Amino acid sequence: MGRFGITEILVILAVVLLLFGGKKIPELMKGLGSGIKEFKNAAKDDQPADKKETKEETKE
Repeated sequence: MGRFGITEILVILAVVLLLFGGKKIPELMKGLGSGIKEFKNAAKDDQPADKKETKEETKE
């Protein structure tokens, strides 16, 4: 299961294009981007209290 070459990536992209169509892909990417953004924000908010306190101390 080594590395993906250019040919494999092009085949995968062609299959995705055929399955979802040209109009759905931007919508899917927008949803994916917003999901990643929400995940990062949630992970940032869940930092332990010790790290939050040290960040607040360095800002002062």
